[in-house]
Amino acid sequence: MMIKKLSILVLLIAVCTLLAGMIVFTNNSAKADINQQTARQLLSTGQILPLEKITKLAKSIKPGEVLEAELERKKGIYVYEVELLDARSQVWEIKLDAKTGKLLKMERED
Repeated sequence: MMIKKLSILVLLIAVCTLLAGMIVFTNNSAKADINQQTARQLLSTGQILPLEKITKLAKSIKPGEVLEAELERKKGIYVYEVELLDARSQVWEIKLDAKTGKLLKMERED
């Protein structure tokens, strides 16, 4: 019983973390931010990874402080865009496949 309650709590924390990093839905069809309700549904059905896991993956690729994270749908797939500030005060944008966590692109912001 305790394990079940703990699992529910962990899931709730993951959803809240995900929602905290979301941006309001836009009508841009080429690149659309995902709204909170959709993100919750995607997470609960296993179509995307929790934001906590994505930020850990991003930081393992490029150590630094997470500044922003967005979930978007691009070319038919869900993509997390994570902005990080590294030790040299440079900002990096890391794009990860939201379902697998696979690195799609990394570039330094100007």
